[in-house]
Parts: sequence; C-alpha cells; structure tokens
Amino acid sequence: MRRGVRLGVDVGDVRIGVSSSDPSGIIATPVETVARGEGDLARLRALVQEHDAVEVVVGLPRSLSGREGPAAAKVRTFARGLTDLLARDGIAVRLCDERLSTVSAEAVLREQGKKGKKRRAVVDQAAAVVILQNALDTERGTGRPAGELVRPTSELGEP
Repeated sequence: MRRGVRLGVDVGDVRIGVSSSDPSGIIATPVETVARGEGDLARLRALVQEHDAVEVVVGLPRSLSGREGPAAAKVRTFARGLTDLLARDGIAVRLCDERLSTVSAEAVLREQGKKGKKRRAVVDQAAAVVILQNALDTERGTGRPAGELVRPTSELGEP
C-alpha cells in the first residue's frame, strides 16, 4: 500500500462531497461539502494542500450495467479540470467507479438516525467516504492503485 493522504471526491451538480484518508490509507473520513460552481476547483486544491494529499480519487458514476452516461461525461470533464490544476503540484487524480455510493451513504446515515436536512447536508461527504474507502480497500487487496489515472490536457496534445 502506498503511503500518503488521499482525498475522495463525490461530484454532484450542486455540491461536492470531500473525504480524506489517514497517511497509511486505512480509513476514510468526511472533510467538508464544497458548493459546486465558481471557485470549487480552487477550494479542492486548497484542501489538497491543507491535507498534504498525494492523490485525489474522484467517483465516476456508472449505471448498474457499467455504462457511462451524461453524468459520467460531466464528471470526466470536472476531473480533467482538476487534473490540469493539480498537475503542476504533482498530484494525481484517479477516477473510480462509484456505483451505489450515494445509496450506501444514505443507508448509513439513516441507520445513524440522521433525517431530512441533516442527512442532505452530509450525504455528499458520506458518499465521498464510500468512494475513497472502496479505492483504499481495492488498492490494499490488489497492490495496485484503484481506478483510472486522469491525464492532464497537456499530455493529450489538446489545446
């Protein structure tokens, strides 16, 4: 298992849930919810710096059959922008399958007795925890980083 803090990110249309791991990559915990829109990438970069993260794991929404739809395309675009911003700092961004992460997060929050507005306020963070924990567990089990490495635009030869 590689050492270093990783951030998990659950990208939504309105909010972005953020989680972090311990330096050993054992456990993921919630960090905050970032408003989607102007300044969101800058806030994520600040969180990477605050947590001294070595990598960011972004959840990639897929259907149960594994296909990618419009939501996945939006997340890929977001992840590319984040990669371009973090590449100068040497921070990698990986896309990891997030099927059912929000459903799992909602179930955990319901079990904890969180309802209504309280649950909506933290569900994005909880989904980010599920995404990151799955990536950590996968790496620990396989010995390889989970997901797909996002390449910066400069490496793709695109403007």
